[in-house]
Amino acid sequence: MTCLECSKQLDPSEEKASMEVLGVQLCHAHKKRMARLMESHGTPKEAVQLYYGLKEAGVTAMLEWWDGTKSIDIAISRVKLNIEIDTEYHMLTHEQAINDLEEAMHSFRNGFTTIRIPHVLIKYYLKETVNNILGIMEGLRVHIKAIN
Repeated sequence: MTCLECSKQLDPSEEKASMEVLGVQLCHAHKKRMARLMESHGTPKEAVQLYYGLKEAGVTAMLEWWDGTKSIDIAISRVKLNIEIDTEYHMLTHEQAINDLEEAMHSFRNGFTTIRIPHVLIKYYLKETVNNILGIMEGLRVHIKAIN
């Protein structure tokens, strides 16, 4: 196996360590960099997995992109799509619902669409999730002018 970031050949222990922590194959240097990013931003492991799943599908995405008010888990600027990974499944409070709605409003005002994906979809159905995002991107391309 090779590192998904730099294509360096991974030894079995390096691959195992990366898969246990991140669920993707990264060399020691890129695993360390990703672990720091996850710690500093609270990035869910599933966001990293989705990022690399999209990358494998040929999508240029940005992990932990700053939109001016907050960090977005994954942004695909070509079609103005923000992806947030939901990791908490407690009862939705009215405060959280209002916060989510305000975040969506902020994104729309800036011309972006925000979708929220439950982490379990990525954990168990990564390929299907990537394919659905590709479909969403195609729909957005039809309705907005893509940035070239």
